Amino acid sequence: MKKSVYILLFLVPVVVSAQQSWDKSSPLDYIWMNAGNAGFSEDLVQYPCLAFSPTDGKPYVAYQDGANYQKATVMKFDGTNWVNVGNAGFSQGGAFFVSLAFSPSGEPFVAYMDFWNQMKATVMKFDGNSWVNVGNVGFSAGPANFASLALSTSGEPYVAYADNINSGKATVMKFDGTNWGNVGSAGFSAGSIMYASLSFCPTDGKPYVAFHDQANAQKATVMKFDGTSWVNVGVAGFSAGGAEYTSIAFNPSDNLPYIAFEDCGYACKSTVMKFDGTNWVNVGTVGFSAGQAEFTSLAFNSTGQPHVAYRDFGNNNKATVMKFDGNNWMTVGNEGFSAGAEWGTNLAFSTTGEPYVVYVDSLNAYKATVMYYGLSTGISENKHPHLSFYPNPATTEITIDLKKISGRNICVEVEDIRGIQIIRTETCENKIKLNVANYPVGIYIVKINTENSTWICKFCKE
Repeated sequence: MKKSVYILLFLVPVVVSAQQSWDKSSPLDYIWMNAGNAGFSEDLVQYPCLAFSPTDGKPYVAYQDGANYQKATVMKFDGTNWVNVGNAGFSQGGAFFVSLAFSPSGEPFVAYMDFWNQMKATVMKFDGNSWVNVGNVGFSAGPANFASLALSTSGEPYVAYADNINSGKATVMKFDGTNWGNVGSAGFSAGSIMYASLSFCPTDGKPYVAFHDQANAQKATVMKFDGTSWVNVGVAGFSAGGAEYTSIAFNPSDNLPYIAFEDCGYACKSTVMKFDGTNWVNVGTVGFSAGQAEFTSLAFNSTGQPHVAYRDFGNNNKATVMKFDGNNWMTVGNEGFSAGAEWGTNLAFSTTGEPYVVYVDSLNAYKATVMYYGLSTGISENKHPHLSFYPNPATTEITIDLKKISGRNICVEVEDIRGIQIIRTETCENKIKLNVANYPVGIYIVKINTENSTWICKFCKE
């Protein structure tokens, strides 16, 4: 996703030892910022859901729209403003438990519990001109609570939900191109469920569903469809206590399923567990959030670090995001970074590796707000007398003039926005040139290390 960035160079001398690493989570460089205006929706919203288009990299938000009779609306951020995708309030009636996902070809799909059709499940997609029904409206046998939408690797839409006509048990249905049909048996869980969360295993393409399991002391259970029937992944009810707001996702680095939830066994704080092939095991410390964590939402960056967003009772009900660095859970930026209390936190990563969250914003009349964690672009360019760095933005080559930098054996490192090192080189020259012609479009970090100092620079590749 190409950004319009005009002020991009910021140089700061930092006195450190030569071995000290640079923490890219420093607020000096990375902060939580609004994507467009805060409270961009026309009126109050519920059930906000965030996803990124795989074709143009733009963030899309779906929600129940208070300005349009509680119907479904989808908006996207065009780089400057949030704009409607098709008509606002496109659903026939009120839309509850709105869930958004993209096909591999970039078509946005929305699933919801359809007030106009007896609270049954309906799915619609945007065909480039308008929102159209995917199969029949209200295709489920009965009301569909906690609808969760995901598309298979082949592009088939699946919906998981708590099936009121089957005692609130879990049901999953898919669209085969003509009709909606059950995946395995309807009502396959042992008892009624809440907080259905659907995801596909990237290795075998099988659907997995996580949920709050009433038949197992309200603990977390995950089941998968093995091609014939739904089977437990590990033991049912594997969490220590009750599990609210279950959220499942697969780690791209090891293809294992992870689940995040509000852990009622640990003061309702946030806990993440993963299935190691045999058992569900804790990822780091259980109950790692500062306080109670509602609306837990799990997502992975491209290097496989799990991130969790939630409404943070330990920070005045504001939004917080934490990530697991392999040893500990650490805050991404500031705790409680939203301007005020929020509801309905939902997390997703941009195609350039930045975490975004959408939420219902109490300080903006309960409208939708999206924030992302990235490089601050509002800092004036610093023409520091010791370092010359040009051109910026760049297309093919960047020159760094080091004549006024004291010290020998200067080390130059380049990282992308995710912190992945691109190059590392040492030089004794007064001037070096970096070939960036093959770098993907985006923002990059240059670190210039000497025996006594580290200089941090940002540049944009156009």
